[in-house]
Amino acid sequence: MAKLEVNIGSLRLKNPVLTASGTFGYGLEFADFIDLNALGGFIVKGTTLHPRQGNDYPRMVETASGMLNCVGLQNKGVDYFCDVIYPQLSGFDTNVIVNVSGSSPDEYAECAARIARLERVPAIELNISCPNVKDGGMAFGVTVSGAASVVRAVRKAYPKTLIVKLSPNVTDIVEIAKAVEGEGADCVSLINTLMGMAIDIERRRPMLSISTGGLSGPAVKPVALRMVWQVARAVNIPVIGLGGIMNARDAIEFLMAGATAIQVGTANFIDPSVTVKIVKGMDEWLEAHGCKSVDEIIGALNV
Repeated sequence: MAKLEVNIGSLRLKNPVLTASGTFGYGLEFADFIDLNALGGFIVKGTTLHPRQGNDYPRMVETASGMLNCVGLQNKGVDYFCDVIYPQLSGFDTNVIVNVSGSSPDEYAECAARIARLERVPAIELNISCPNVKDGGMAFGVTVSGAASVVRAVRKAYPKTLIVKLSPNVTDIVEIAKAVEGEGADCVSLINTLMGMAIDIERRRPMLSISTGGLSGPAVKPVALRMVWQVARAVNIPVIGLGGIMNARDAIEFLMAGATAIQVGTANFIDPSVTVKIVKGMDEWLEAHGCKSVDEIIGALNV
């Protein structure tokens, strides 16, 4: 077997395969399908300081080579996570990472501070890029000043590994990445979903309740790869790549583009066991190509 371990700052992953927030619930929902301990880690659904109801239905629709969603960060709040969900997750032998969102820098910081007290949660992923909420979310992630303000506030309140999830719905994602690195981010993850829309031509109405939603799946992979490649060359912190990864070959493309680790999202809806298949497929590819370590292919793209 090839050596699959990678490091995200001080966070060690047994392999580069993580799950994308919002596609994997709290992880517990997938425990009947896969061994969660076989993953480098899993990122639980978006968590906010206060409970959120999310958007009205319908809020998911299949599109060509992908899907649109406008779930809107439905969750029961950080205290529910700490009191009810965390005790069920603390026994896993892998990294449990919490995705954190908010409506203001102070809300982000307070939510992160409460999660910081959880011994078995070594990292958070800061969601400044969700396109499906009326306040907060992507509003912070589409400007340099907005992104910097949230990361600055959270960095003061959160001492562990801080991953910042970036929006592709920007003019220059490299400038956003540099800004959050400058404010103390340990890692950036990209991309979140692209803004999209679908229309029911018989009813002459949008197919989503709020008209637009986030596009994910294979359709976004070329955009995601390009952005990961650009950001990885511009920052000095690790990059986690995501967007349309369906199999091991897709994952390897992101690693070659400069990602240290990857996240699997929409593919989980199609095959609940896809993540462990990607770990196995990655190992087999490395062995077949004479690579002793996954480090040999990270950033190995010849341009």
